[in-house]
Amino acid sequence: MTEIAPLHRTLDQELQALLRGASLECPVCGEFVLHEQAVVACPECGLRLHGRLDSAGTQLQFESQAG
Repeated sequence: MTEIAPLHRTLDQELQALLRGASLECPVCGEFVLHEQAVVACPECGLRLHGRLDSAGTQLQFESQAG
């Protein structure tokens, strides 16, 4: 019997994909994000993720502004 994989990812999975560079889509507004070393930023809504993925685990800081 084949297992069915879920179609939708959780927010945590989306953020992990952004930090790995596997995703280019902002989880807040859906626009393309910019990767600048350890920072992922959305020029449209102002979302900024500070962190990096490495073998020791994930360190993440989240910043956003209500507009």
